[in-house]
Amino acid sequence: MNVVIASRQHARKINRRLLKKITTALLVDLKIENAELGIHLVAAPEMTRLNETFLRHAGPTDVITFDYSIPRSRTSDPSPELHGEIFICVDEAVLQARKFGTNWQSEVVRYIVHGVLHLLGFDDASAGVRRKMKRQEARLLRELSRRFPLSGL
Repeated sequence: MNVVIASRQHARKINRRLLKKITTALLVDLKIENAELGIHLVAAPEMTRLNETFLRHAGPTDVITFDYSIPRSRTSDPSPELHGEIFICVDEAVLQARKFGTNWQSEVVRYIVHGVLHLLGFDDASAGVRRKMKRQEARLLRELSRRFPLSGL
């Protein structure tokens, strides 16, 4: 399992060692044995460029996930694998935390959970599947927040 965390933003100082422990625990909880995951903590200008270039949406967003996994056949090993990158806008995490009355650190972890769920095949394009994904996201975030001091990020 290989998790690499890079921070190219200056809005908040982030404990990358703790964030890596949290992310690794999430992957273990989800029974993911093989992972190559890059997590990029970026500022709003970089996220805006990514959002406009790859998703054709104006402005920044909270999280963008790129899946590099090769589709597997039904006869291959059933344990899930992850190969991808998750870009997280820390500026958006700060704004959303204020809006929802939480802290920005929990928002960053929520975005990692959200990105990992996308890499596992969860979708949030329509209301029905979005609710299912949000329930799973909330459950995983609760479990992680019980085990780790998210405010220590």
